[in-house]
Amino acid sequence: MMFDFNKTYHRVLETELKAIVSLLSENYEVFCTACNMILNCQGRLIITGMGKSGLVGRKIAATMASTGTPAFFVHPGEAGHGDLGMIVKGDVVLAISNSGNSDEINVLLPVIKKLDLPLISISKNLSGRLPQEADVALTLGDFEEACPMGLAPTSSTTATMVLGDALAIALLEARGFKSEDFALSHPAGALGKKLLTHVSDLMKSGEEIPLVTGNTSIIEALFEITEKRLGMTVVVDDKNRYGVLTDGDIRRLLTTNQDMSQPIASVMKTAPITTSPDIKASKALDIMRQKKVNQLIVLDNDALVGVLALRDLVQAGIN
Repeated sequence: MMFDFNKTYHRVLETELKAIVSLLSENYEVFCTACNMILNCQGRLIITGMGKSGLVGRKIAATMASTGTPAFFVHPGEAGHGDLGMIVKGDVVLAISNSGNSDEINVLLPVIKKLDLPLISISKNLSGRLPQEADVALTLGDFEEACPMGLAPTSSTTATMVLGDALAIALLEARGFKSEDFALSHPAGALGKKLLTHVSDLMKSGEEIPLVTGNTSIIEALFEITEKRLGMTVVVDDKNRYGVLTDGDIRRLLTTNQDMSQPIASVMKTAPITTSPDIKASKALDIMRQKKVNQLIVLDNDALVGVLALRDLVQAGIN
């Protein structure tokens, strides 16, 4: 007889969904108080929790830190053996315990009080020592765990994580936190690269720019293209107007038996597509895609300052 996994799947999701819905009737005014307490914090938000609550606490701390609220996780067991020294006056403590009676956290409460640190708790109800001693007590509400034995933290950890997300996003919005701020804490990620990298960071400049005059022969221009390895050369005429000749252009000229000794000005593309060194590299990529080109001339106040190549964008992870 095959086990009915589908039945379990729906039961677990429905049970945990009820736990999330129960939050709607639990915490509005208390939630606002907790947000203001963290928002006015002069130090860091210290999050602690034991076991599964601790794992959820680590996630909440990571979300807070990446969305504008300085936060880090302290293991309550390690805190009782020296790590409590990382917590200083001005910090706010957020302690998570489903029962509200975690021994490891209870040991810390006298020290937290002695340091006069504001304490926010997250627990299922208000019956434990932790919520009773907290300055702000957030509760999860009355619901069943998805575990059929009611033992493994399932619905409770889901509800705690959702409550942590609500705190983080409320604080994000209250701070006016924007995508550019998010990128500053994610410089190695795709979003960080997209928002922080500008054309000036990736363009070829100075001697790296393939550059010839309008009187240069096509064959000499080919040598410049080959040497600078950008697949093109910028052309400047005697009136300081810019043009472009690509290696693809030269290949097409060869198929039509053009005189390769003639001046490049006679075959170059005029009015080339340009960009500014100050725009975001992702915007320059959009221009390349729209115009179907692989290089852009970079001008600053009509002066040539660089060339941006598609391959450099790809290598930098801009997409």
